Amino acid sequence: MYDKSPSPTSFVFIPSMPISVPLKPIPGSYGLPFFGAIKDRLDYFYNQGKDEFFSSRVEKYQSTVFKTNMPPGPFIAQNPKVIAVLDAISFPILFDTSKIEKFNVLDGTYLPSLSFTGGYRVCAYLDPSEPNHTSLKSFFMSVLASKHKDFVPLFRTCLSQMFIDIEDEMGSKRTANFNDSSDAMSFNFVFRLFCEKDPSETKLGSEGPAIVDKWVGLQLAPLATIGFPKFLKHFEDLLMHTFPIPFFLVKSDYKKLYDAFYASSSSVLDKAESFGIDRDEACHNLVFVAGFNAYGGMKAWFPTLIKWVGKAGEKLHRQLANEIRTVVKEEGGVTFQALEKMTLTKSVVFEALRIEPGVPFQYGKAKEDIVINSHDAAYEIKKGEMIFGYQPFATKDPKIFYHPEEFVGHRFVGEGENLLKYVYWSNGRETEDPTVGNKQCPGKDLVVLLSRLLVVELFLRYDTFTVETAVLPFGSSVTLTSLIKATST
Repeated sequence: MYDKSPSPTSFVFIPSMPISVPLKPIPGSYGLPFFGAIKDRLDYFYNQGKDEFFSSRVEKYQSTVFKTNMPPGPFIAQNPKVIAVLDAISFPILFDTSKIEKFNVLDGTYLPSLSFTGGYRVCAYLDPSEPNHTSLKSFFMSVLASKHKDFVPLFRTCLSQMFIDIEDEMGSKRTANFNDSSDAMSFNFVFRLFCEKDPSETKLGSEGPAIVDKWVGLQLAPLATIGFPKFLKHFEDLLMHTFPIPFFLVKSDYKKLYDAFYASSSSVLDKAESFGIDRDEACHNLVFVAGFNAYGGMKAWFPTLIKWVGKAGEKLHRQLANEIRTVVKEEGGVTFQALEKMTLTKSVVFEALRIEPGVPFQYGKAKEDIVINSHDAAYEIKKGEMIFGYQPFATKDPKIFYHPEEFVGHRFVGEGENLLKYVYWSNGRETEDPTVGNKQCPGKDLVVLLSRLLVVELFLRYDTFTVETAVLPFGSSVTLTSLIKATST
């Protein structure tokens, strides 16, 4: 059993801290081979749930760094053993690509069949040390830079249709499912951004969101539950977490998706060839970036943002509406300059990204023997060991954030901006930028921009709103229960 107060063998100094901390053995246990992984998987999905799974172990070991197994385990993942890092100090080791390898770790301890991506290891699966990573990430960063002027007008156009759809549904049903309208808007925006045409003009028609949902869902199924009754938990566990999900279930759908992008994104694929990337490989990467990363991220993130803003209440809504309408009037419209002046709006977006980041997990393997630091101790990790970070715990670290479990809309206003270095949603610090040498999201700034635009357009149209929410396998379900139109602009 782990001794909560072991005698330190040495001390390590953390530059950001005034005192040295003891080097301790990593607490925790992987249990018996095979059976330990199964037990942890059942605890994670059914017996405890994600948050209790981690919090109970933090309490048990009196440490935010410990050994455990992560799902899916047998027989999908060969090695489920990880070292969990759950505080704001230890978590950033996962961003240091000089010490951490990011080879095939996007989904954690397993890699879905490459049939889902046309037989290619797409950019998200590559380590920055691989030459193809430099080519592909440079390509996508160049594409986004070339589309910069389209971001605001195109997204505002898509949002306008979304709000029309929401108001129509509110008029007929008195409530509106935000997720459905948001999904349609998000896919429409992403496809039009990269392909410069409406998806309804292609063979996809209106099926785009449903096709991508199925394609992404099958890849991520080993990391989720679908809500079977508890007495069926072993059946669900066998169905979703024990054997790989076969690609043939979505093969025809994926071909339709690929064909639509290939036929509609000639200028983007031409650019890829200028970076030395084969057209077919570029298109499979484009589908992944557009479908999995962009649309998939928006599908989970936008309802989460609306959930937290909605639950924050009418007082914050009045403050946001006043700021947004005042700045837009002063600036003569919704511009990049106007958005930069909306300090409360910016803070609200960052606070939502802090309290419930869209991608909660990060993984990486130690390239060498390394020492990582938490608030209270240092730990040695051996070369080849998998490090796992659960981001919602790191970004709600009570030693960094005051009232970390509360949504505080003004948290990052004024001196609060100094805390942005502890916001990690993009696979990097909010204060840092994506490069070809790291794994930070190339669309990081775009996500923040679109999130601000969503809040801005919402409060240009409405004074306040209320929501009801429920938990989904990934993200939240949001139902708008009231929507009060703006009384002043």
